[in-house]
Amino acid sequence: MSRPTKKTEELVGKLEYAFSIGSSVNEACYYANIHRDTYYEWIKNDTKLSDRFEALKERPVFVARESVFKGLRNPELALKFLERKKKDEFSLRQELTAKDGDKLIPQPIMDLTDVLPNNSNQKN
Repeated sequence: MSRPTKKTEELVGKLEYAFSIGSSVNEACYYANIHRDTYYEWIKNDTKLSDRFEALKERPVFVARESVFKGLRNPELALKFLERKKKDEFSLRQELTAKDGDKLIPQPIMDLTDVLPNNSNQKN
């Protein structure tokens, strides 16, 4: 059995970087060149480190959200944003209704009873 990897600032920094760019635990461990079991042991014994890693995992979402916000000066992007955030007002969804807003009632195009074979007349 091999000796556990010593937690160093360099290894923690590699994990922090990997999580800050959206890496999974497997990817972060690969990048830091540590075993997943080592990672889980570290976060089990160090709740502050665990909290730090969890916070860093949210960074890519925040950066993307910030980028979207900065792009809202572009009218096309602003409309796409509103279509998703304020669907009731800006959605492209269309509701089909009959005359005077009544519900649509599907009507058969043709009666197929004369076209389809009658199962009761079939012989075994």
